[in-house]
Amino acid sequence: MTAIETCSPAKLNLFLHVTGRRPDGYHSLQTVFQLLNWGDDMRFEARAEPGVTLTGDTDDIAPEQNLILRAAHALGQPDRGAHIHIRKRIPRGGGLGGGSSNAATTLLALNRLWGLELEQDALQRLATPLGADVPVFVMGQNAWAEGVGEVLSTLTLPKRWFVIAQPDCTVSTAEIFADPALTRHTLPITVQAFFSGAGHNDLQDVVLPRYPEVQKAWEWLDRHSPTARMTGSGACVFAALETEESARQIAAEAPDGLDVVVAEGVDRLPEMRVVE
Repeated sequence: MTAIETCSPAKLNLFLHVTGRRPDGYHSLQTVFQLLNWGDDMRFEARAEPGVTLTGDTDDIAPEQNLILRAAHALGQPDRGAHIHIRKRIPRGGGLGGGSSNAATTLLALNRLWGLELEQDALQRLATPLGADVPVFVMGQNAWAEGVGEVLSTLTLPKRWFVIAQPDCTVSTAEIFADPALTRHTLPITVQAFFSGAGHNDLQDVVLPRYPEVQKAWEWLDRHSPTARMTGSGACVFAALETEESARQIAAEAPDGLDVVVAEGVDRLPEMRVVE
């Protein structure tokens, strides 16, 4: 095996409740993670020289802050070598989990490329310090999540297509969670209640007044679908549709200047392509 090519997929939070604030300052959450068949392209090439190099659309991020390099280094293999290339499609600060997905994909791909044979439990322990959303991508399936997002249970979701609007702005997650207006004590719900239609995004009411671009995108999508809501801490908003045709019809009516993607919800991560 000389290389691995794969899609590092985006995710949606189908709802997001803030159910409390822990003594360590982190917030306890409830959410459902939906994986998509759309995301960033990543290639991992083995190389004889030790160390990991990275090129592509994250070159402007300092190495100590780049989640791809941090994930590679977390594997603790300084004598092994790899080159990683990434082509980004997932916008930064959009609530689609791009950086977390990239980190998880790096853990999974290098584990395979280097023949480390680490089990998922070991990879999850490496994933958690990298970010709250990294573990769900390592698990690789749709999930019900609690805690700070690391207490995961697999969840079978109905087949849906999604229209995802990408406002031209970046939302600071830390800023939104620090806002005094954020609701922090939403009562937990059950899985059954979620499937019956319960759930919303507690962060949305804080983001919309602060970011007019997100407000406009949500208002446009809300006119087309009652399911319109924000994912994560924004900036992206989405609507769930029964068919690809209905999703593409809505996307075709997007206002000028608003980037829109149509993606299908999937049950698990895409297969990695091995290059011999």
